[in-house]
Amino acid sequence: MTGTPTEEVPASPGARKALARRLRALLTLDASADARDAFLADLAAWQAVRVPAYGRLVDRRGAGVALPTDVFRHARIAAHPAAEDQRVFRTSGTTHGARGAHPLRTADAYTRAALTWAAALLFPDGRPLRLVALLPTEAEAPDSSLAFMVARFGERFGPLTTVWRAGELDAAALRSALEQAAADEHAVALLGTSFAFVHAEERLGAWRVALPPGSRLMQTGGFKGRSREVAPEALRRALARRYGLPESHIIGEYGMTELGSQAYEGCLADALAGRPPKPRRYRFPPWVRVSLADPETLAPAAGVGLLRVDDPVNLDSVAFVQTSDLASIEAGEVVLHGRAPGAQPRGCSLAVEEALADADASWRPAPGGASEDAP
Repeated sequence: MTGTPTEEVPASPGARKALARRLRALLTLDASADARDAFLADLAAWQAVRVPAYGRLVDRRGAGVALPTDVFRHARIAAHPAAEDQRVFRTSGTTHGARGAHPLRTADAYTRAALTWAAALLFPDGRPLRLVALLPTEAEAPDSSLAFMVARFGERFGPLTTVWRAGELDAAALRSALEQAAADEHAVALLGTSFAFVHAEERLGAWRVALPPGSRLMQTGGFKGRSREVAPEALRRALARRYGLPESHIIGEYGMTELGSQAYEGCLADALAGRPPKPRRYRFPPWVRVSLADPETLAPAAGVGLLRVDDPVNLDSVAFVQTSDLASIEAGEVVLHGRAPGAQPRGCSLAVEEALADADASWRPAPGGASEDAP
């Protein structure tokens, strides 16, 4: 799937610098599939040499394999030493005891990608907004990729207020922020997890507000490890009533700790552009490649399969990520069907074992072990 490398990337001096330059050029809304695929081929070859767990998996399964997300819970997935980590994002740990970790040597590409794609699908009208977040601040949750991303949104798209205090929603602060915005006739972007919005529904009682025109709501994540789960359609209806929003302005976001890019439902961008409503699907940016894998073998699949995401923003970890989320792909857009039922899919389980096994004598890390200079 990743193609054939176009350059002698792994052994060449300054390979990481060259890859970083190409990545910066790729992170645009007009990135071509050919440029993306060529870059991913070279990145796969480089990462197979630099990242031990991925190199072992490539040895056993060949070029084009993707790394299951569970490997991030059991091994360091990085092409650089820990001393050079600028950020380490961690999973919530609600499903398994161990928390997955995603080390970033630099957050520059992550930030560029997040802002570029959010500007296209979450803030496509460019209007001034007040951002209200139902999640911890970046200072309170320094290992949360979501908190980091929302903090960057606050720097680019409008002033940010957080209404999450000491691990729970401050309902009074939420009401105050939204009532003030309504009085000022200033549009709002509400940002949070699905679980946080359900928690708000329980805390707010009969209170409602009509947010000013142009307001929107982004919800992300599911209900893993939570005691209450709400169907997406029912939650959207409840949120539309609570905040006085059209359902087209309630947008789902799909992201995960192990990825550097995000996907959004396209309903808001379509509504603001005057396009007719479409079924809700997730749109990944053009620099990301998505495909489906068979749950038993991880071979390419059609119809419904496990979502695989090839994300070049993961320059210093592994760009080829195999999720356990069931999905289908229609006209290049992703329809999510929930987590694979039961335990970890068999194909992912076997690949995890192979990635964590002792290295074959044929596989060796790059000479010297030191990473190259950052761009």
